[in-house]
Amino acid sequence: MIVIGDIGGTHTRLSLLTATGRPKAHRVLESRRFPSLESAMQSFLADASTPTTKVTAAAFGIAGPVVAGRVVTTNLPWVVDAKALSRKLSIKRVTLLNDLVALALGALGVSPHKRHVLGDAGAPKRKGANIAVLAAGTGLGEAMLLWDGARFVPSATEGGHTDFAPNDDLEIELLQFLRARFGHVSWERVLSGEGLANLYDFFRQAKKIEETAENAQAIEEAADRNAAIATLGMKARSEAAARAVERFAMIYGAEAGNLALKTMSVGGVYVCGRIAGYLLPVLDRGGFRRAFADKGRFMPLMEKIPVAVVLDEHVGLAGAARVALEL
Repeated sequence: MIVIGDIGGTHTRLSLLTATGRPKAHRVLESRRFPSLESAMQSFLADASTPTTKVTAAAFGIAGPVVAGRVVTTNLPWVVDAKALSRKLSIKRVTLLNDLVALALGALGVSPHKRHVLGDAGAPKRKGANIAVLAAGTGLGEAMLLWDGARFVPSATEGGHTDFAPNDDLEIELLQFLRARFGHVSWERVLSGEGLANLYDFFRQAKKIEETAENAQAIEEAADRNAAIATLGMKARSEAAARAVERFAMIYGAEAGNLALKTMSVGGVYVCGRIAGYLLPVLDRGGFRRAFADKGRFMPLMEKIPVAVVLDEHVGLAGAARVALEL
């Protein structure tokens, strides 16, 4: 048997597969309910397996930099070591990969009905050119698929933690607002769940946009403040929230374009993560693609690069499964 996992700051998705890839069990756990991946795995296997089940290989896509088989997760208080996990859980082969590498590998196989193309440049290519992948969620992940002439070679990055760059006067003000709050301002401070809330706070506090008492109470009492802001913005029930989601889409497009240009990903860009799926009507309005292509003299090139939003929430597991089955 094989275990695969997609480990994020919010959710831990685990699946048990046969050696041929047939699914036997699947669970979605709240990551912060567990002190470690080991304990989450123990809980999962206690429910999903039998005393005779023998797990021989595992692959986990994890949100954080994987170095020498070890990762300190970025948005979780976990330290995951492949050798230690192998020993403690008696699994012969354990592989850790960056979560965006898992997403990237999974995106290659996503079916047309599980993706939404933005603009008129078509869908990302299946071969022949580099592809960029990014996903805003609890944090911002970025990766690339490099075409070596015969196949795609995935490469992880920590590009979400590079310096945020404003594109107009409003975003210069946003940068100053966030610098006062955080010091260093990365793209993740804007392009994530908390990033959407930071944008809302900017419009409320720095731009002095009034909010109704009803909306303010709904946001304050919400179990997920970021989701409440997104919903109010999508429904145009709050001016500050509506401006936040619109600007979020533009900044998302700008950074997607940056990643595509830096990696020469003329094969296309996959945008993953639940936020993109939820905000799809906003991304579809055109601000994302305009910001994506707005690269000065390279605009004609950027306009031809395909971009697609991946709507399959199990795409990370699919990527991890590709690696686990090779083990």
